[in-house]
Amino acid sequence: METNLDEYASAYTGDIMYDFDNEIMLKWYSSRVLSLSDGAQSLLELGLGHGHTTELLSGNFSRHLVLDGSSKVIENFKKKYPTCHVDVEEVFFEKFESHEKFDVILLGFILEHVDDPVAVMSRFSRFLSSGGKMFLSVPNAECMNRRLGNLAGMLDDVTTFSTNDHLLGHKRFYTVDTLKRDIEKANYSIDRLEGIYLKPFTSAQMISLELNKDILDALCLLGVDYPALSCGLLAEVSAR
Repeated sequence: METNLDEYASAYTGDIMYDFDNEIMLKWYSSRVLSLSDGAQSLLELGLGHGHTTELLSGNFSRHLVLDGSSKVIENFKKKYPTCHVDVEEVFFEKFESHEKFDVILLGFILEHVDDPVAVMSRFSRFLSSGGKMFLSVPNAECMNRRLGNLAGMLDDVTTFSTNDHLLGHKRFYTVDTLKRDIEKANYSIDRLEGIYLKPFTSAQMISLELNKDILDALCLLGVDYPALSCGLLAEVSAR
């Protein structure tokens, strides 16, 4: 079922409390993808979102194509990053067609939004070059701060959607186990699975602490080895 994605465009303008966490995670995982894609020449990126990832990755590939189904999100991106020269195509992921193959395909915080994540993953294997890499990132329901909130009586269940989840149009949460399950169903092998941002407290509490960049970077670095406790999960997969 097609959704009017423009309904969620306001959540990507950078003026809500949760942008504090979003910016940390998006910049961190995009830098990880870049460091793990040495030598790759072409990138197919699904979703513009806040634009942080596209901006950081732009200029590092000779071919960089971004797909997004919302004209408003595309418009917001072009206003925010007028000098970011990447190719952007307005299209639903399920309807994208091309004869082109890409060295890297990035589904950054996409699978929680789509109706059928396994079908989307499976479909995009046809656009992956021989020996190419696909990177997937998703939010983790069992992260440390949500577990703590549940134990402290602040959250009924770790899979309960927050205000941010509703604003962003999330349809599901993932855990390490459910992400592995969907990757398996989509006929990929997992070459790497790591965490994104080990966040101990709520967003409001983290902001109030006024932690410096070194501490925030350290929380991201720490999360690499503890995916089950991190806010997000990053998987590098290859088609079988």
